[in-house]
Amino acid sequence: MDRFSIQSVLNIVNDFVPMENASIAVSDERQFIYYQPSKQIDLKIQPGDIINSDTITYKALSDQRKVSEHVDNNSFGIPYFGVAVPIMDGDKPKGVVTAILPSKPLLLSTSFLTVKTNDRWMPIPNEEIMYLEAQNRKTRIQSSRVNGFHKLNLSELELVLPTDNFIRVHRSYIVNIHFIEEILPDFHSTFLLVMKDKSKIQVSQTYASQFRRALGF
Repeated sequence: MDRFSIQSVLNIVNDFVPMENASIAVSDERQFIYYQPSKQIDLKIQPGDIINSDTITYKALSDQRKVSEHVDNNSFGIPYFGVAVPIMDGDKPKGVVTAILPSKPLLLSTSFLTVKTNDRWMPIPNEEIMYLEAQNRKTRIQSSRVNGFHKLNLSELELVLPTDNFIRVHRSYIVNIHFIEEILPDFHSTFLLVMKDKSKIQVSQTYASQFRRALGF
């Protein structure tokens, strides 16, 4: 992974993680290759350090999915909250970008999203959200009883939503797997989702492998 690739990844991370409060680590398949400490927390990672099995980076590599959790007992000796996102090359992880924070951000603790619909705001429990769609730098939230808009973008909301229910399937869509009615084959080894409200959402080629692993088929 060259310097241009690392900077491109950091630009993406900066869209949904407050980098002034987070240390950022980038790894390949076995070692860290870049580290940017923050004033809030510093794990003293050095480029060339091997990825230990007690790190959230290792878990993201092993599970081949985004992992967000608090880590207490680890080789760094400092408790931290981490968000680790694998960089996939087809079916294989090429590396991981990990954001390291001193504690879980308040935003990530919510069990609902408050959406604006017409002239009012409504808190929608996560379990009622069917899917999220990126629209004009905001996110349209479609729930089982109402739809509206959230001010955060899709990448920011991807961190908020629990990974056991919600999965990114497209640059513009996150779906709640409990509202998928059918999964149909589509061209170029991708899929077409038929949701319970009969809307159709394409799983893009970028997310197809991750989607299959998450749903176990």
